[in-house]
Amino acid sequence: METEKQLLDAIRNGEKAALRRLYERYANYAMAIGLRYIPERDEVRDVLQDSFVKILTTIERFDYRGQGSLKAWVARIVSNTAITHLREQGRFNKIDTIPDMADETDEEPDVEQLPPQVLTELIGQLPVNYRTVLNLYVFEQCPHREIAQRLGIKENTSSSIFFRAKKMLAKMIADYNNRTANETRQR
Repeated sequence: METEKQLLDAIRNGEKAALRRLYERYANYAMAIGLRYIPERDEVRDVLQDSFVKILTTIERFDYRGQGSLKAWVARIVSNTAITHLREQGRFNKIDTIPDMADETDEEPDVEQLPPQVLTELIGQLPVNYRTVLNLYVFEQCPHREIAQRLGIKENTSSSIFFRAKKMLAKMIADYNNRTANETRQR
């Protein structure tokens, strides 16, 4: 399989087919990232189209820093484009205060037996702000300081949103696991 460096060299040498290979290589990965932010597939397709336009028009300026850096760059563009899309649609609220949630549990969610598509669907059911901060912190491994800068919120607000998102997701996972266990017993 062609390495990222080989693919970049082919693109920079003007090989048009290399642009197609770049798209084919990362389209599914980009779709998965987009679906974590925006659960509606049609909207994600629009985000991906915008993302790949940005990727293909700025690839010449990309600074290759070793294997995996191209994939990380693609992920960053997709997540930024998704966040911009949410803002433009008026669905991402700029918030500085977080409503209190009842303390139910501090347990970590049990995701071991959870199919990946179910986890993605459950994350998609979180409120937009919760889903966005959770994705940035967990999947992109951004510190709260960076999340706060990217979203225009305070650092402690990012931490609070993440804590509440994690609690809400844990409850959703527990509910799903209980439903699945009950359905299995009834069979």
